[in-house]
Amino acid sequence: MTQLVTQSVIDAFFDGVNSDPFSVLGMHETDLGIEIRTLLPDANRVAVIERESGKTIAELDRLDERGFFAAVIPNCRQFFAYQLQVFWGNESQIVEDPYRFHPMIDDLEQWLLAEGSMLRPYEVLGAHFMECDGVSGVNFRLWAPNARRVSIVGDFNYWDGRRHPMRFHPKSGVWELFLPKVSLGQLYKFELIDCFGNLRLKADPYAFSSQLRPDTASQVSALPNVVEMTEARKKANQANQPISIYEVHLGSWRRNLENNFWLDYDQIADELIPYVKDMGFTHIEFLPLSEFPFDGSWGYQPLGLYSPTSRFGSPEAFRRLVKRAHEAGINVILDWVPGHFPSDTHGLSAFDGTALYEYADPREGYHQDWNTLIYNYGRNEVKNFLSSNALYWLERFGVDGIRVDAVASMIYRDYSRAEGEWIPNQYGGRENLEAIEFLKHTNWKIHSEMAGAISIAEESTSFAGVTHPSENGGLGFNFKWNMGWMNDTLAYMKLDPIYRQYHHNKMTFGMVYQYSENFVLPLSHDEVVHGKYSLLGKMPGDTWQKFANLRAYYGYMWGYPGKKLLFMGNEFAQGREWNFEESLDWFLLDENIGGGWHKGVLKLVKDLNQIYQQNRPLFELDNSPEGFDWIVVDDAANSVFVFERRSSNGERIIVISNFTPVPRHNYRIGVNIAGEYEEILNTDSMYYQGSNVGNFGCVASEKIESHGRENSISVSIPPLATVYLRLKAK
Repeated sequence: MTQLVTQSVIDAFFDGVNSDPFSVLGMHETDLGIEIRTLLPDANRVAVIERESGKTIAELDRLDERGFFAAVIPNCRQFFAYQLQVFWGNESQIVEDPYRFHPMIDDLEQWLLAEGSMLRPYEVLGAHFMECDGVSGVNFRLWAPNARRVSIVGDFNYWDGRRHPMRFHPKSGVWELFLPKVSLGQLYKFELIDCFGNLRLKADPYAFSSQLRPDTASQVSALPNVVEMTEARKKANQANQPISIYEVHLGSWRRNLENNFWLDYDQIADELIPYVKDMGFTHIEFLPLSEFPFDGSWGYQPLGLYSPTSRFGSPEAFRRLVKRAHEAGINVILDWVPGHFPSDTHGLSAFDGTALYEYADPREGYHQDWNTLIYNYGRNEVKNFLSSNALYWLERFGVDGIRVDAVASMIYRDYSRAEGEWIPNQYGGRENLEAIEFLKHTNWKIHSEMAGAISIAEESTSFAGVTHPSENGGLGFNFKWNMGWMNDTLAYMKLDPIYRQYHHNKMTFGMVYQYSENFVLPLSHDEVVHGKYSLLGKMPGDTWQKFANLRAYYGYMWGYPGKKLLFMGNEFAQGREWNFEESLDWFLLDENIGGGWHKGVLKLVKDLNQIYQQNRPLFELDNSPEGFDWIVVDDAANSVFVFERRSSNGERIIVISNFTPVPRHNYRIGVNIAGEYEEILNTDSMYYQGSNVGNFGCVASEKIESHGRENSISVSIPPLATVYLRLKAK
């Protein structure tokens, strides 16, 4: 017969360099009829079977001993559905030929992908179960515009890049191949010949599941169904509601005591959810759960952005964990890291030989602090990859909000860089305009597609408008971590009480900018690692004073305007720094070991959360000047602070803090409203292991002028303590 395929073309397949397999393989019209060609390395015979009738209609000629077959089907002028019977020695199997199927990505999808305006590119790219011409399988798609050749390799083809080269779509830079019979859970990667001719083996950037480190393959997994937002979850996220967040690192909250191994998602749900509910937290915030290669990064150097980490189980199990939280009335926030990614060879680094996902110039694309790469936020496909990932976690897992890590490192080109180590923007400034637009776009996408979900910025500078609407020039976040408040107040609390009088403004300065943003007050994981000591370890004095200081500080924090965040272990005053490789020191709650001190702090945090949720003055007007009034702001000599919190309907709570170990008896405080004030919290209560100095439950105002007010109360302020007094309704 006349051979229509040249030997050089056949050699290109076996050399693994053919970049246009569909021009050769599958069915092709010829003058003599329809020719079928197939590449099946190591096969010795191939027959063609008509799919509908099951009849063998031809046997293909072996044009190359290595396994290239072709033949013209006699008297055939139209394409038809067929299968191949492949003989490997004496054994045979019936297979579908992936090269007989038509392209499945359409022009509109390609245009939207290239423009970066597809709302959910994860529905198109990656690995997706589907049916084509009545055949079920998985359609693989990868964006790698500069690669010379891309093959899909995995469990299903002996990880042999010669067997399944993919179809290239020049309009979008997307490679595509539908593989019949690929099943759930099978492992795969993409084998690329990059623009320089180098062979690269890459995990799927859009994989929905990934192997546990140190293995790095992607895993075929179904796209999770959408979890609908509920009215209850929406309400719990609103700025006029109580938000008390328990920040959790899943790998070290609790571990298996027998072998120090992680609990899985279901075990965590069994133990964590009832605990958080009992403690009165309204939200759980998980440190990043996108798949990441290095345990010591705590998830802050992710590679599999669309894969819940396999350390704790399957994506379905993580969905169950979130569902369990919702059933208990607890919202879930997920730490999300679009700021940088590691340079592991199986990841996004130099993906197709070019700086595809990262900036090419290291002055823009390399983080010196973390030895990681920086996304190119100005590239349409990269911006879409990232912003849609935020939506993916919210929609597909029912997560109620994201907390965006290291925003300052994204929006400033000179972040942690000396002069000459960074490139100014087009106007000569230090702002990364592309990153700013990316953040605005992401928040727009979240709020327009997932109404009720929230985004929170960890932004450590005074960048203006972080929580202002993007249409007003802001970044569009709902909340921002108040890093200034955290740094100032912790610096104050570290001081010996005798010196606090000289740093009084550290506790009051936050009110100067309180209403510039919507704030969360964070006592996060960052404050209890890397030699910073635990929160308890930061406190001065002997054991009694350390615990009293911490209790007083928590009382001040829960009374101060702003939503609350507490890292795990802080709720019972763990004494040592957090160690991501071990469980928290739960044994301290045994009074025979912890002496009741730690249990006292635990009881206090539980009561603070309960009081916080039950009293509107403590949360409703966090972002309004009408919700706050300083009463005693200048008593530096006694280190006393007094302020009033109000609700929209006139309810009032007075918060009094004494940050010295000296009790203040008969301390007169002006009040805005005459009446009786009941003591609803005293961090010095014996119930919390305090000295039990207090006000016998209630104090009545007198018509004695004080602090510019006609009426006042005389109170006993316990040592190193915070007291809440609530105005009794008449």
